[in-house]
Amino acid sequence: MHTAVKLTYVGLMAMLAGCSSLNPFASKAAPRNPPAALENIQQTLEVRTAWTSSIGSAGGFVFSPAVAEGSVYVAAADGAVSRIDAASGRTQWRINAGMPLTAGVGSDGSTVAVAGEKGMLLAFDADGKLRWKVQASSEILSAPAVGQGVIVVRSVDNRIAAYEIENGNRRWVAQRQTPPLTLRTAPGIAIFGPTAYVALPGGRLSALALTNGGARWEAAVGDPRGTTELERIADLSGTPVIAGRDVCAIAYQGRVACFDATTGAPRWGKEASSEVGVAVDERSVYVADDRGNVTALSRESGSGAWRNPKLAYRRLSTPVVAGRSVAVGDGQGYIHFLSRDDGAMLARVATDGSPVTGTASVAATTALFQTQAGTVVALAAE
Repeated sequence: MHTAVKLTYVGLMAMLAGCSSLNPFASKAAPRNPPAALENIQQTLEVRTAWTSSIGSAGGFVFSPAVAEGSVYVAAADGAVSRIDAASGRTQWRINAGMPLTAGVGSDGSTVAVAGEKGMLLAFDADGKLRWKVQASSEILSAPAVGQGVIVVRSVDNRIAAYEIENGNRRWVAQRQTPPLTLRTAPGIAIFGPTAYVALPGGRLSALALTNGGARWEAAVGDPRGTTELERIADLSGTPVIAGRDVCAIAYQGRVACFDATTGAPRWGKEASSEVGVAVDERSVYVADDRGNVTALSRESGSGAWRNPKLAYRRLSTPVVAGRSVAVGDGQGYIHFLSRDDGAMLARVATDGSPVTGTASVAATTALFQTQAGTVVALAAE
């Protein structure tokens, strides 16, 4: 289910955790803004399907492929976890976690982490053998971040906790305030060097020390505004992206912004609204907003480079840089390749017809996408 219509009151979080039927906005009525029809395009970019695999349905959750040490790790709601060779698509192992999963996967190449039902965190070794499992404070909806000897997770009660990779002992826990109303979504965590960059409800981006969870800095990406709690939702979307000295993030009903990754000093901010994260390269920050526009902004200043509106209301996924293009999936299972230079449509690939959700990963020259129905596809663009 798309994150835009899944809302959670703090007092009902536990009850709503696995029950989309309680969503008051769920409706089979025709959408107010139907997705734009796809125009015929002349494909000027050669996109080759390197391989495909199937892992199983995401259900009402979001799962994204993780790439580490030449392998792709994927998971599904029924508990399936798999390691796939990134070059050939050959399945190296497939296990069942022994319980339904709500998020995954995080890996540093030697440890694989997924989140199980009711806030259970599970860690496996690179061969798929269970190392340990621990109980977090509440349900986990975003993929665990693995690196620097720890696994860091954020649960829906807005507690961020770090666990030792070797034994599962909790190293630290940090509590953040939870707004009265939040999107039931999966803002992510990125580990870079000695710091965990945590996307939070309420529009905050927090940089925490991996040693003890202490705040290095915290900045506002989306400040809640409006007269109602619904209007004041400004949760961060997707996973913060670290590029050079910058860390960039985007909020729903907020801004897209870049900060100095070390100090938190703002580089620039621009009004935007998205339910998914951003992509960054040496020149640009790429945004797929909640109206279906794909926009490139100058990484240096935030000024607009180009905008493509042809995918309006197609429920776009987090963009990913793929060769000379930037690629986004949509709610009907298509993956669109746009020119990084001017936003022109270069190519389109169909998958299984179910929404392309989560955040794509890149392995060497291929971009890896996972659909809601569980198809994993590796696409190589020239």
